[in-house]
Amino acid sequence: MPQFASFKQFYPYYLSEHRHPVCRALHYLGSSLVIAVVLFALISQQWLWLWALPVIGYGFAWLGHFIFEHNKPATFQYPFYSLAADWVMLKDFITGQLKHKMPPC
Repeated sequence: MPQFASFKQFYPYYLSEHRHPVCRALHYLGSSLVIAVVLFALISQQWLWLWALPVIGYGFAWLGHFIFEHNKPATFQYPFYSLAADWVMLKDFITGQLKHKMPPC
Protein backbone atom coordinates (compact mmCIF):
# COMPACT_ATOMS: atom_id res chain seq x y z
CA MET A 1 0.00 0.00 0.00
CA PRO A 2 1.39 3.42 -0.88
CA GLN A 3 2.37 5.95 1.78
CA PHE A 4 0.56 9.29 2.09
CA ALA A 5 1.74 12.50 3.69
CA SER A 6 -1.69 14.14 3.73
CA PHE A 7 -5.40 13.49 3.41
CA LYS A 8 -5.36 15.38 0.10
CA GLN A 9 -2.96 12.76 -1.27
CA PHE A 10 -4.90 9.89 0.30
CA TYR A 11 -8.42 10.72 -0.93
CA PRO A 12 -7.86 9.93 -4.66
CA TYR A 13 -6.36 6.59 -3.64
CA TYR A 14 -9.36 5.98 -1.37
CA LEU A 15 -11.76 6.62 -4.25
CA SER A 16 -9.77 4.27 -6.49
CA GLU A 17 -10.37 1.53 -3.91
CA HIS A 18 -14.12 2.21 -4.12
CA ARG A 19 -14.82 1.96 -7.86
CA HIS A 20 -17.72 -0.47 -7.72
CA PRO A 21 -21.03 1.37 -7.26
CA VAL A 22 -22.44 -1.32 -4.94
CA CYS A 23 -19.40 -0.98 -2.67
CA ARG A 24 -19.93 2.79 -2.56
CA ALA A 25 -23.66 2.31 -1.97
CA LEU A 26 -22.92 0.03 0.98
CA HIS A 27 -20.59 2.70 2.39
CA TYR A 28 -23.33 5.32 1.99
CA LEU A 29 -25.86 3.02 3.65
CA GLY A 30 -23.57 2.31 6.60
CA SER A 31 -22.71 6.00 7.07
CA SER A 32 -26.38 6.99 6.84
CA LEU A 33 -27.35 4.37 9.39
CA VAL A 34 -24.61 5.64 11.70
CA ILE A 35 -26.17 9.11 11.54
CA ALA A 36 -29.63 7.64 12.15
CA VAL A 37 -28.48 5.62 15.16
CA VAL A 38 -26.66 8.60 16.69
CA LEU A 39 -29.79 10.73 16.28
CA PHE A 40 -31.96 7.96 17.73
CA ALA A 41 -29.65 7.56 20.72
CA LEU A 42 -29.61 11.31 21.33
CA ILE A 43 -33.39 11.64 21.09
CA SER A 44 -34.27 8.50 23.03
CA GLN A 45 -31.30 8.68 25.41
CA GLN A 46 -30.78 4.96 24.83
CA TRP A 47 -27.00 5.16 24.85
CA LEU A 48 -26.41 1.42 24.41
CA TRP A 49 -27.25 1.85 20.73
CA LEU A 50 -23.95 3.71 20.32
CA TRP A 51 -22.10 0.41 20.77
CA ALA A 52 -23.55 -0.67 17.42
CA LEU A 53 -21.90 2.17 15.49
CA PRO A 54 -18.65 0.38 14.55
CA VAL A 55 -20.55 -2.73 13.47
CA ILE A 56 -22.98 -0.69 11.36
CA GLY A 57 -20.41 1.66 9.88
CA TYR A 58 -17.70 -0.86 9.13
CA GLY A 59 -19.95 -3.87 8.54
CA PHE A 60 -21.61 -2.52 5.42
CA ALA A 61 -18.37 -1.02 4.12
CA TRP A 62 -16.35 -4.19 4.58
CA LEU A 63 -19.04 -6.28 2.87
CA GLY A 64 -18.65 -3.99 -0.13
CA HIS A 65 -14.90 -4.52 -0.18
CA PHE A 66 -14.90 -8.27 0.31
CA ILE A 67 -17.84 -9.09 -2.00
CA PHE A 68 -17.70 -6.42 -4.73
CA GLU A 69 -14.29 -4.73 -4.74
CA HIS A 70 -12.28 -7.82 -3.77
CA ASN A 71 -9.75 -5.71 -1.94
CA LYS A 72 -8.67 -5.04 1.63
CA PRO A 73 -10.24 -1.93 3.21
CA ALA A 74 -7.83 0.99 3.58
CA THR A 75 -9.06 1.23 7.18
CA PHE A 76 -6.55 -1.43 8.18
CA GLN A 77 -3.60 0.73 7.04
CA TYR A 78 -5.02 4.25 7.39
CA PRO A 79 -7.83 4.20 9.99
CA PHE A 80 -8.15 7.97 10.51
CA TYR A 81 -7.80 8.96 6.86
CA SER A 82 -10.29 6.24 5.92
CA LEU A 83 -12.84 7.36 8.48
CA ALA A 84 -12.58 10.95 7.24
CA ALA A 85 -12.71 9.79 3.61
CA ASP A 86 -15.96 7.87 4.26
CA TRP A 87 -17.63 11.12 5.26
CA VAL A 88 -16.06 13.15 2.44
CA MET A 89 -17.16 10.50 -0.08
CA LEU A 90 -20.72 10.62 1.29
CA LYS A 91 -20.68 14.43 1.06
CA ASP A 92 -19.32 14.26 -2.50
CA PHE A 93 -22.05 11.78 -3.43
CA ILE A 94 -24.83 13.90 -1.92
CA THR A 95 -23.53 17.05 -3.64
CA GLY A 96 -23.19 15.28 -7.00
CA GLN A 97 -19.40 15.49 -7.20
CA LEU A 98 -18.96 11.74 -7.78
CA LYS A 99 -19.94 9.89 -10.93
CA HIS A 100 -21.08 6.29 -10.60
CA LYS A 101 -20.50 3.87 -13.45
CA MET A 102 -20.34 0.12 -13.43
CA PRO A 103 -16.77 -1.14 -13.78
CA PRO A 104 -15.81 -2.95 -16.98
CA CYS A 105 -16.17 -6.73 -16.85
